[in-house]
Amino acid sequence: MIRLLALASAALTPLLAALVLAACTPVPPHNIGVYLLVDTSGSYNRQVKKAEQITLYALSRLQSADSIAVARIDTGSFTEKDIIAKATFDDRPSAANQQKRAFASHVEKFIDQSAPAPYTDITGGLLQAIEFLNEKHTARKEILILSDMKEELAKGYVRDIPLDLRGFDVVALNVTKLRTDNFDPRLYLARLDEWRARVEKGGGHWRVINDLDRLDGLL
Repeated sequence: MIRLLALASAALTPLLAALVLAACTPVPPHNIGVYLLVDTSGSYNRQVKKAEQITLYALSRLQSADSIAVARIDTGSFTEKDIIAKATFDDRPSAANQQKRAFASHVEKFIDQSAPAPYTDITGGLLQAIEFLNEKHTARKEILILSDMKEELAKGYVRDIPLDLRGFDVVALNVTKLRTDNFDPRLYLARLDEWRARVEKGGGHWRVINDLDRLDGLL
């Protein structure tokens, strides 16, 4: 009997050690970080209202511990002042719902007061998005870009900078065609291909969703 107990104890010891180790190992996070960039340039400003639709969809999908920010793309977008609203949602559902309502209200106010920007610093906006989401340490990182993806920089702005997008999903939304694209569709296709190549070179995953009624695959 004593020998059987000793054998049983010996067999259980590795199992107990494994259980203790598993209990001490930190659980990897499963939270999501979303950063929506909204193009406010003169050629795209009339599309800004669609940011509300995208924001409301994102808020409906996000849960406690998830993070979100909405920022404008304007002349120089690599700055905190371009962030319209940001939040990391509380563990308490009631508090999280209150945060979501306040967030939606900030975005609605921004849309109502949005003025066209003379230039479109998409790269600066991406750099700001990368910095924000990396600081949040989210398991999943989504950068959404509501823009025609035509970057126009003011004199003196340097944006020939590599983008470290490892672990990021970058989704271009509602990429409208410019007047010049109608004359030569190759310009539109080349613009998207250049951004795809740049995102993938930085280690990110690139997608385009032009039908905003089909956001089900997002987040």
